[in-house]
Amino acid sequence: MYEVKTKETDNSVLEFIENVDHPQKREDAYRLLDLFTETTGYQAKMWGPSIIGFGSYHYKYASGHEGDAALVGFSPRKAQISLYFAPGDTARDELLKKFGKHTTGKACVYIKKVADIDTDVLQELIRQSIRFLGETYK
Repeated sequence: MYEVKTKETDNSVLEFIENVDHPQKREDAYRLLDLFTETTGYQAKMWGPSIIGFGSYHYKYASGHEGDAALVGFSPRKAQISLYFAPGDTARDELLKKFGKHTTGKACVYIKKVADIDTDVLQELIRQSIRFLGETYK
């Protein structure tokens, strides 16, 4: 049976951020920690070894696969910072047009540094993602 690898852990978020090698990425991680905490009202938790997540929800797909995931989150990775929002929502696509320099994957939005983005739009992306997941996975 398939087991979800990215689970909430008791690892220290601050310790994880302190171990980010690049000083600018570490500074950006602290800035994102503040923005996500302020916007969500949730305490940051580590999800797996490298994702800082906020809140959680339980999903169940038509296939029967189910699990728990962070509502939103980020990870200061070596190449870029990964931002995790709900995929597949047209409101997200509209907000990303005003977001600043980024690239996207299926569920991730990638940025090089916080200075490249509009943090007000980031906060709206966070709120929109939480709303969307709350409506989708009641």
